[in-house]
Amino acid sequence: MEPEKNTSPADTDAPKPAEGSSQDAPADALSRTPDDLAEEASTNSAPASETPEKKLSPIKRLFRKINVYLLIFILVLVVAGIFTLVTYLNSTKAPETASVESQNLTTEALKQLANTDASVGSTNQTLTIQGNAIIAGQTLMRGNLNVAGNFQSGGTITGPAITVSGAANLGETQSNSLQVATNMAVQGSTTLRDLNVSGTSSFSGPMTASQITVTKLVLSGNATLQVPNHISFTGAAPTRSINSGVLGAGGTASIDGSDTTGTININSGGTPTTGCFIQITFNQRFSNQPHVVVTPIGAAAGQLQYYVERSPTGFSLCTNNAAAPNQAFAFDYFITN
Repeated sequence: MEPEKNTSPADTDAPKPAEGSSQDAPADALSRTPDDLAEEASTNSAPASETPEKKLSPIKRLFRKINVYLLIFILVLVVAGIFTLVTYLNSTKAPETASVESQNLTTEALKQLANTDASVGSTNQTLTIQGNAIIAGQTLMRGNLNVAGNFQSGGTITGPAITVSGAANLGETQSNSLQVATNMAVQGSTTLRDLNVSGTSSFSGPMTASQITVTKLVLSGNATLQVPNHISFTGAAPTRSINSGVLGAGGTASIDGSDTTGTININSGGTPTTGCFIQITFNQRFSNQPHVVVTPIGAAAGQLQYYVERSPTGFSLCTNNAAAPNQAFAFDYFITN
């Protein structure tokens, strides 16, 4: 049994050599080499502790939680709102009135225009002439001509179309073709060479014409036809066919008139008999049975028991007793439909 070693406090409190340190390290620091010092420093150094995480601000934590697509959507909404606001503000603005600049001509400019061809100003400028202007040559207006005051022309006005929206006073007007879309009022006298009316014409006052040619004249209501002078019915004479046996030997008959009115002249022969003297055929057939009015002329015609036979194509003049021989007499006729 080995004897117990006596350990002194000095021995107990003596520092133990560090782990990993060289047991053979020299005790004297002066005898250490630079390599020994570097190795000892690396051995004695404690391992570095981890750096604690820094605290982030609330704004940064908020940006980390927000999705990037949400940010893009919000940006698009903001841009659309700005565009809508700008468009609305521009629509509420009153449109700017176009200003037309005026340009005055000086005496030098007028002299220059008198001798040369020149363009004055532009299309957005106005030429103002304070005094009178006389243009000896022709004038061409490529745009519209607006006259604020009265327009007087000492000569003729020639144009493919003239439109007057208001009242127009024309002293003497000659028109090859005049078309009036609405009403036309003529206060004074009107002289028309040829008047063709395709629609209805109404005259509230008297109408005077040297000749009126109509296809059909209709008097409506309680109208009155007044003819202060004569009525003449013209037209071609109808054809006639005589009966020599009724007229007598050597008898003749003729017609002087038209389909409407005329005179039948009869010359009886030697031995007249009863029957129809003459048959008359109209130039134009009547639409209905006509009304024939016959008037005897002369004593010889008045002694006859005359009568007529009628049809839409003509009529015949007849007698129930024989006419006096070798007599001249006549009958007037008037026919209506």
